[in-house]
Amino acid sequence: MLIYKIFRRAEWNDLVTQGQTSGAPVDLADGYIHFSTAQQVMETAAKHFAGESDLVLVACDATALGAELKWEPSRGGALFPHLYRALHHADITWDTSLPLGVSGHIFPEGLV
Repeated sequence: MLIYKIFRRAEWNDLVTQGQTSGAPVDLADGYIHFSTAQQVMETAAKHFAGESDLVLVACDATALGAELKWEPSRGGALFPHLYRALHHADITWDTSLPLGVSGHIFPEGLV
């Protein structure tokens, strides 16, 4: 199962340069890296990245992230994947730009 993380371009560039990240400021404050499922990621974008352009959407294999990935209740009691370790560039299955369109972010076809 793929899970998804949205990065601002500067955060993504830091991950690529450093080979890993502990996440965005919200991740650092909470002590884990926030991910979303395919069913959650559009709402995550709308809620936390509304109006922001130049984003990067990354996908990771949940199983490959290992035991440090925990499924915990969050928005509305839904279970969200949280990673309790650094995310390594090698953990990423694929990445793509997440452009902002007239009615919100434009996700890859077939994602949701």
